[in-house]
Amino acid sequence: MKTMTKPKNVITLKQMLEVAEKGGYAVGSFAPRYTDMIRPILRAGQKTESPIIVQISQKELVRYGVTPFEFAEEFYTAILDEKITVPAVLHLDHTKDLSVIKDAIKAGFTSVMIDASEKDLEENIAISKEAAQYAHDKGVSVEAELGKIGTTDFVETDSDEELYTDPNEALRFVNETKTDALAVSVGTAHGVYVVKEPKVDYDRLNAIRALTPVHLVLHGGSGVPSEMIQQAIKLEAGGISKVNIATDLENSLLAALGKEERMTNAECKKLSKSELETGQSAVERTVTEKINQFLRSNQRAKEFNL
Repeated sequence: MKTMTKPKNVITLKQMLEVAEKGGYAVGSFAPRYTDMIRPILRAGQKTESPIIVQISQKELVRYGVTPFEFAEEFYTAILDEKITVPAVLHLDHTKDLSVIKDAIKAGFTSVMIDASEKDLEENIAISKEAAQYAHDKGVSVEAELGKIGTTDFVETDSDEELYTDPNEALRFVNETKTDALAVSVGTAHGVYVVKEPKVDYDRLNAIRALTPVHLVLHGGSGVPSEMIQQAIKLEAGGISKVNIATDLENSLLAALGKEERMTNAECKKLSKSELETGQSAVERTVTEKINQFLRSNQRAKEFNL
């Protein structure tokens, strides 16, 4: 990656979620999956004056054929080219290996997620604590996961097993790992809901919030009705501050192109200029809709003192 000064509006996840939680809204963490779809996410954030998070997971890096360095370079290039001034975070989503986290931090990611949720509690704490210590030493925020978030789409996760987050375990987990944000399992799933109906266990979410001060993250935001998302955000003691959205973006891209099968990043780059513009417009519309109708983060960029 080319050496460049990090723009002042590119901040850590902790900085962003502190403002969002105080303001009673959530920030969308959007996964473009293809590097050419980073720009429409940033454009939507700029046009709606919303803080924005751009993310990619370890499995997505492999599945779509992208390195953390390529992804980060396109992100920073787009920030400059598109004259993006709203607060932005570059986030590494679900990641199992510390080596990938180290590469992402070296590439310029300002937030990383360690996902050891398939391990028992003791091992999850130990692994997450190590990742948090490393990232914090580099000035980077850390998200971790407790419980197992199910899936209908195996691009992000290996298993469809679901295990709800235990509030008491969450208290111990955040105290010992010092993670900045916690992804909780309360009923949503990665992917598109086909048979299973989306749901949110608000009582469990309230119980987790009552015991832990850490920022809470809802994975599997694609396909969840807006009223469910907003209720989870507006919990009296402070609800969800970050919502992950990936599948809806890719589905809008593929539908606009008349495609059914996923591409690789290299295949996306071979699209004609017209196809690329069509796809980017579709992704931008989807992100804009999520910002305005689901997250209510529009017009909130002005609340950041950058």
